[in-house]
Amino acid sequence: MLSFRRIFLLIAAVTSAVSAKSSTGDSVLVVVEPSRQNDYSIFFNGLKEKGYELTFRAPKEEKPVIIQDDVPSFAHVILFASETKNFAKDITPQSLVELLSLKTNLIIALSTKQTPLSSLAAEFSIVLPPPGTPLVSYFPERSEPPSVIPIAPDSSSSILSKDIHPVWFSGVPMSLGNNPLLFPILRAPAESFAAEVDGGSADALVDSAEKGGEGLWAGSQLSVVTGFQALGGARVTWVGGVELFSDEYAKKEVSKSVESGNKKFASDIATWTFQETLVLRIDRTEHHLVNATSPKEHYTTGDEVEFAAYISKFNPKTGKWDPCACRKDIQLDFTMLDPHVRTALPPVPGAPGKYGTAFRVPDRHGVFKFVIDYKRKGWTHLHSSTTVPVVPPRHDGYPRFLSAAWPYYAGAISTSVAFLLFSALWLAGDVREMKKSKGKSE
Repeated sequence: MLSFRRIFLLIAAVTSAVSAKSSTGDSVLVVVEPSRQNDYSIFFNGLKEKGYELTFRAPKEEKPVIIQDDVPSFAHVILFASETKNFAKDITPQSLVELLSLKTNLIIALSTKQTPLSSLAAEFSIVLPPPGTPLVSYFPERSEPPSVIPIAPDSSSSILSKDIHPVWFSGVPMSLGNNPLLFPILRAPAESFAAEVDGGSADALVDSAEKGGEGLWAGSQLSVVTGFQALGGARVTWVGGVELFSDEYAKKEVSKSVESGNKKFASDIATWTFQETLVLRIDRTEHHLVNATSPKEHYTTGDEVEFAAYISKFNPKTGKWDPCACRKDIQLDFTMLDPHVRTALPPVPGAPGKYGTAFRVPDRHGVFKFVIDYKRKGWTHLHSSTTVPVVPPRHDGYPRFLSAAWPYYAGAISTSVAFLLFSALWLAGDVREMKKSKGKSE
């Protein structure tokens, strides 16, 4: 009986791992040349094993459309037609940006050639080198061409799995602008640089470097795989070369008897882009006075207020949202135009998924907001805003006497007493003079 139970649990665990799905949907549109579809079979089969429904379409085909009646037809779109210069009329830089606003996730592979996708990159503050200038590196010494480079992923990345073998890369590097929503997932090696080995112009590369500053197209400041997390929740991954997903690179060894990490790396990229991992949401928020349970319509200056937010994290294995206590750096702002109170919002011990804090309402009345604005690279952006008015105390809400005002009280009392004494002495003096004048007259 025990062995049967173990077998059942093992089967259930494997099934749940295989059927891991996205938090936004399982439909995927793959735009790829039909002649090259089999070149990425390992990557596509991996998505199918997870439970994704893949629909393939040639770049110039009209159907299936990506947006119909202002509604996206697919939850995710993969663009592997990196060298296609002419797409169907529904695949334009404008329509892809619209997909992001409709919370559709994108994986976009670039090419060393000038394509419509190259102009789209500029909308994300991604600067590409001139056409025909791929990334090259002559280190380490290897038999492959200089444009085929093994790159070791960052082991500290929250997006990638730990201990991934070096990844084979061939394509174009990217220089990232100041967009705070961009972040590098895989950086170029320190000894690499962009070179005109694919029909590019050396003069154009020099001019581009002069505009962007010295060393723009060299070193680890360049990115070859870049993530973009939109404020609305949609995710985009820019890949400098589609060959990173190919079967050839997935099977290619980086050293003797050591396979490359391309297969695992590509799977991790899709997992993050399709919102399986690092996905958070705020279920609800609550606020009330300390030692109370129900919220107030308004608060008074000086009140002690408690605020709590309930945050959950998507579990791709179960397809459910579990309480999350994994973030230690969330903060709360109590703002009226500017933050009047800014405090940490730590997890509450013994209450999974609950983050709470208490603070004193500032001595300023007006319309305030409880604001959570959490942005961390790779994680879903969390934003919550709750409006609440703050009023001054009522006429009977002030203390009868203030200890700090006793000097003023003493001054007022002493002045009153002195006035009474002066009046009494003055009146008493008039009575004496009247008595003296009567005595003399008698």
